[in-house]
Amino acid sequence: MEPTVLGNVGNRSVTACNELFGPVVSVIPAKDEEDQIRIANDTNYGLNSAVFTNDENRAWEFARQIRSGTVGHNAHRNSHAFAFGGFKQSGIGREGGREGLMPYLETKAIILDREPTAAA
Repeated sequence: MEPTVLGNVGNRSVTACNELFGPVVSVIPAKDEEDQIRIANDTNYGLNSAVFTNDENRAWEFARQIRSGTVGHNAHRNSHAFAFGGFKQSGIGREGGREGLMPYLETKAIILDREPTAAA
């Protein structure tokens, strides 16, 4: 499929309400920054999102308010070095990073009266 930009889309349209996996983006007009956050969070999904601005401080403030498993700055961002996964109906599991590794580990507690003097 060719990359596709759908302009002036309503927030309740099929393309805006579903996770489209492909080179497709829906552009939804917003009145102001508060409306942008509301629109971004007004979905059943929350796998990945991005904030586009040249101001890192604004990107940080927006990203903290968006209910998405990953929020990129000016692009889609992903790395095996940190956890990737969604919020809401996009799932609760994580792949990559410490959070992705933890389900495969078993915790063991050893409780001693004092610290051993030599390790075995």
